[in-house]
Amino acid sequence: MAELILSQKKTDAQLAKTDTQLAKTDAQLAKTDVQLAKTDAQLAKTDAQLAKTDARLSNLGLNIGFAVEDYFFESLKSKMNLGDIRFDHIEQGIKNRVKNQQDEFDIVMYNGNSIALIEVKHRVHPTDLDKLITIKVKNFRDLFPQYKNHKIFLAIGGASVPALVIDEAR
Repeated sequence: MAELILSQKKTDAQLAKTDTQLAKTDAQLAKTDVQLAKTDAQLAKTDAQLAKTDARLSNLGLNIGFAVEDYFFESLKSKMNLGDIRFDHIEQGIKNRVKNQQDEFDIVMYNGNSIALIEVKHRVHPTDLDKLITIKVKNFRDLFPQYKNHKIFLAIGGASVPALVIDEAR
């Protein structure tokens, strides 16, 4: 019986230590919960700031893109030539939609038998050239069937055009 009492006292002492440790753990968890709440609040503020920054940068990118497009439009409009080909009319931002197909063309130049499609980007990437050749021409033909017999000439321009794209375009 004495052994059982001694063992019970040891168990009680161990349980007291465990209770103390659990109380410390609970206190630490409470501190952690408070810190997590602060972190969540800071993350929410950071997310909101990132959204504002993203919107500003997107608007800046759009404005730069419009400025580059306007520059090319005004330059082409003043000469009405693309290489050796003379055009009679020029338009900017031509859009059309037929059924489920739609597209916009940055600059389009016309004469009696030819069309020039000019794609303008702030920074031209090789994929932009591929898209002009493979998608934009088909879309133009589909969306503007009145020009089905016109020869189409393509050009791409930008404020920044890598040499690789220039070589590929030629």
